[in-house]
Amino acid sequence: MRALVSHSPTGSKLDIAAHLALLGFVGAIQVSIAAAGILLTVALALWVAGLIATRERPTAPPFFLGLLVYAGATFVSVAFSLDWRISLVDAREVVLFLVVPLVYRLARGRRADAVASVIVTVGALMAVLGVVQYGILEYDNLGRRPMGTMGHYMTYSGLLVLVLSLAGARVLFDREHRIWSALVIPALLVALIVTQTRGYMVGAGTAIGLLFIFKDMRLLAVGPVLLALVLALAPPQITARIYSTFDMQDPTVRDRFAMGRAGVRIIQDHPWTGVGPDMVQEVYPAYRDADAVQEVNPHLHNVPIQIGAERGLPALAIWIGFVVWAIRGLIPRLKEPSTRPLAAAGLAAMGAMLTGGAFEYNFGDSEFLMLLLVLLTLPHAAAIDTPHPDRAHAVS
Repeated sequence: MRALVSHSPTGSKLDIAAHLALLGFVGAIQVSIAAAGILLTVALALWVAGLIATRERPTAPPFFLGLLVYAGATFVSVAFSLDWRISLVDAREVVLFLVVPLVYRLARGRRADAVASVIVTVGALMAVLGVVQYGILEYDNLGRRPMGTMGHYMTYSGLLVLVLSLAGARVLFDREHRIWSALVIPALLVALIVTQTRGYMVGAGTAIGLLFIFKDMRLLAVGPVLLALVLALAPPQITARIYSTFDMQDPTVRDRFAMGRAGVRIIQDHPWTGVGPDMVQEVYPAYRDADAVQEVNPHLHNVPIQIGAERGLPALAIWIGFVVWAIRGLIPRLKEPSTRPLAAAGLAAMGAMLTGGAFEYNFGDSEFLMLLLVLLTLPHAAAIDTPHPDRAHAVS
């Protein structure tokens, strides 16, 4: 797509304010959803004001179209929901998709690196906080796990994996930011492990494996060594938690499979528009599997099954199309030296989302979704040269 970049200097006060609001937003994602929401609103307002002032059309990477169509399918599901009022409130999450054109406009060229540096630095601070919670504040059991400043350990561990994807990509592909990222990675890994979140441990393994493949296939040989070190050095309760992933008698493992079977039955009864956003928990007791552990579940802990049950098979097909579109768009960026680190991070983050999403409905987690969309958009924004003051350029 082609867009006309503004005649006004990049350093205009409005442009600088919008960029600073964006930096604050991406930093706040890992600290406070309330602060992130406020800063996102400010950044969006400044972005729109900038578009009006420069008579510029909003633009976005091609995969954003997939998100728009998915948003449309979501509202169709709301219209046919078992309770459209509840579903309409939940459907407001699609507003977060505006993160894509926002980042695409405000993080162009070298600004993309600044955004990435904020993400890694805040991630380091949150990782240290999680380690402190585990080692000093006794967040060291399944009933009380490290969660940083997030409201749930699953959100916290998901964000850690996304930051790990970015930091790992910088270590392997970005000489300028390699040292700081290398220092951050141990804290990210330790914080993730002590959350005892098995799904995101698998997600981290996927992200790291993909980064190794992008760099040199032979690096995959390091994987078993890293796993052996974790099993050798981790406390007994953590190693037991890791081994329980393969134990079909483990209550949480059994419940995940039971939720999956319940979700399939919901889809069979409501294949076209689902039961409606945020309605799975309302119908779950009627579809509850005989082998289920929990009486009620707010969601089905699996992204594809949750989307299919909530919004129907057409919405699921659209979501899969978005994933494929996003991946295909990043592959060419991986071949360009200037965008390779961020493209590798985006692809690793997508891999982590897909594997972690087999155990958790992370695409419906606001903090996780916002940071994922930032990472998917940054490579495209970085590929756009920052316009020179007093000149206009056409960019593709």
